[in-house]
Amino acid sequence: MLRRELRIDAPLDLRRTLRPLFGSFRPDGWWFASRTDDGPASLRITRTADLLEGRAWGPGGENLLERLEAISGLADRGRVETDHPKISELQRRNPGVRFGATGQIFPHLLEAIVGQKVTRREADKALHGLMRAFSDPAPGPEPSLRLPPDPERLASAPYWRFHELHLEKKRADTLRRAAERAAKIEALAGLSSEECVEPLNAIPGVGAWTVAKTLQASHGDPDQVEVGDFHLKNIVVYHLTGKPRGTDDQMMELLEEFRPQRGRVTRLLHFLGHAPKYGPRLAPRDITRI
Repeated sequence: MLRRELRIDAPLDLRRTLRPLFGSFRPDGWWFASRTDDGPASLRITRTADLLEGRAWGPGGENLLERLEAISGLADRGRVETDHPKISELQRRNPGVRFGATGQIFPHLLEAIVGQKVTRREADKALHGLMRAFSDPAPGPEPSLRLPPDPERLASAPYWRFHELHLEKKRADTLRRAAERAAKIEALAGLSSEECVEPLNAIPGVGAWTVAKTLQASHGDPDQVEVGDFHLKNIVVYHLTGKPRGTDDQMMELLEEFRPQRGRVTRLLHFLGHAPKYGPRLAPRDITRI
C-alpha cells in the first residue's frame, strides 16, 4: 500500500466533484480502480477538514497517486468569470464543486456509450453487467472492487453476450468498435481535450454527447457541453430564460458568453433542478426481452 497526502487550501466538495468519475463512494471513502500503463491499481480517497489522503494498491498505485491532485479536483482552480446574477450566485454558493480528471479515456468512453439514449437506471444495469462479465478483481483490501472492463475481451465477445447484459445491438457494436481501438484511444490522454474531439468523433456510433461526457471526466474539461442530452437543453434554457423548453441550438447560444467554462455553468445549473415536466417520462426498457 502506498500513501500520499495533500493539503486542502481551497473549498472542495469531494462528493459532487468525484461523482461523475468512474468510481464509487463507500463507507470508508471513494474508491477508484484502473488499468494503468504500469498495471492494475486501486485508489481510495478520504479527507479531513484540511487534508486529502490517497491510498493506492497494485503495480499501478504510484501512477494513480501521482495524479491525486487532478483526480480529486484540487488541481482545478477554474471559475466562471461573469456578471450574470444567477451564475454568480450559484458559483458563490457552490465554491467546492470542481472538475476531476483521471487522465484515462477508455473507461469514461465506455460509460458514456452505455448511457446513450437510455435512462440512468438502464445504463447502470448494463454497466454493472459489463463489470461482472468482462472485468477482474482490483488490487487491494476492498473485495468487491473491480477493474474497468477489459477492452480485449469486450472486442472479441459475440453480440449475444451484450444482449443478455441489457445492451441492444447499436450500443454493443459501438462499444466493441471502441474496444478494438482502446490502445489508440488511451494514447490520446497525452493530448489536450480539444485535440481528442476529432479522433473520438471518428468512431462510428460516437457523437457530441458521448465525447463531452468522456472528456469532462478524462481531462476535467469544464467547457464540454453534452449536446443531444434529453434534459440538459431544457434545464439551461429554463433557468436562464424562464422558458420551460429549449433546443440544443438555443442552449449553445445562451452558453456562448461563458466560454471556456460552459460545462461548468451547466453543472451549476443542474443544482437548480430540472425544467417543468410535460407528458410521460422516458420509460426504462428491458433489452433482454427484445
